[in-house]
Amino acid sequence: MSAKGLFVTLRQAAPIPLDCSLQCAPGELTALVGPSGSGKSTVLRCIAGLHRPQQGHVACAGAAWLDTEKDLVLPPQQRRVGMMFQNYSLLPHLTAAGNVALGLEHLPAQKRSEKAREWLARVHLHGLEQRRPEQLSGGQQQRVALARALAREPQVLLLDEPFSAVDQVTRRKLQQELARLRRELEIPIVLVTHDLDEARILADRMVLLHRGTSLQSGRPEEVMTRPANAAIAHLVGLNNLFAGRIVAHNAEGMTILESLGLRLEVARDHGFTPGDKVSWVIPPEGILLHRRDHPSRGETENPVTGRVVDCIALGPYTQIVLRPDGGELPLTFSVPTHAAQRNQIAAGATARVTLLAQAIHLMPQGEPQ
Repeated sequence: MSAKGLFVTLRQAAPIPLDCSLQCAPGELTALVGPSGSGKSTVLRCIAGLHRPQQGHVACAGAAWLDTEKDLVLPPQQRRVGMMFQNYSLLPHLTAAGNVALGLEHLPAQKRSEKAREWLARVHLHGLEQRRPEQLSGGQQQRVALARALAREPQVLLLDEPFSAVDQVTRRKLQQELARLRRELEIPIVLVTHDLDEARILADRMVLLHRGTSLQSGRPEEVMTRPANAAIAHLVGLNNLFAGRIVAHNAEGMTILESLGLRLEVARDHGFTPGDKVSWVIPPEGILLHRRDHPSRGETENPVTGRVVDCIALGPYTQIVLRPDGGELPLTFSVPTHAAQRNQIAAGATARVTLLAQAIHLMPQGEPQ
């Protein structure tokens, strides 16, 4: 990673325990995710200089902002940070342009008004410069707050659940806006969110926090489909978590897993040896429903037959809970609603699925679901 990126290591015992580290390169977006109270916002406050941890190091753009071993603590005003809060924190008595101008104190007074208009135009608020916050929609207020954060010409942008206060349609538009802007901003961006789907859509890297500890970091797809252990699988909402035993490695380079009364092929052995007890997980997208009227060769891969114990239509997708024959723990997955209807999927019906060998992920033995 470039030395111009953001490097953070934080440790403290109280008031909120922290044992966290993260890195974010210029132009990258790192998402901090985890349940409420896991310390996500505290990490942002430490980066911004609004909270001093007992031990830690924060460096950005090649300069140290915090080094507790050397008793170095730069105050917030000396850290070039753009920060956007969940409630936007706009001053109600100032116009949109006036709020953005608060981030332009590094410029001469006569240049601030023109520059504020430029930033508002950049976030598509041209013509709304003189409106006060109560005259703006939630999405427009969010854009003003973003323009104010960027007007400081920050070396890092910190976003604390910025989309949680707007409706779903506006949220999607603002996510697209952030995705567009990040291509233009060659600075690290750290996003705090409780929405795993949002992190998966926007982030280059995800850091999963729990009780102040960073449990796993990596590409969102990796963290959410190949968790390091069963506890992390629970935290990222993977329901298909089971116990099993490694039986063998075959000549085709596949690992044979015994579980749910089945023998399954797994594409990767992760260093496990025959006889090892393991936990394993498969994301919903790794479960494929067989068509009743048109079987294919691919359906010979880890076929599982079972009874549908629950079937819930959720708009364009239908969630299916399938209990494999001879097994006690169910599989949960979704299919397009039209596919469920075409295949006559309903509670009590028999169905057949494939468990993709590439999607099955093995972990050290832990508590199964």
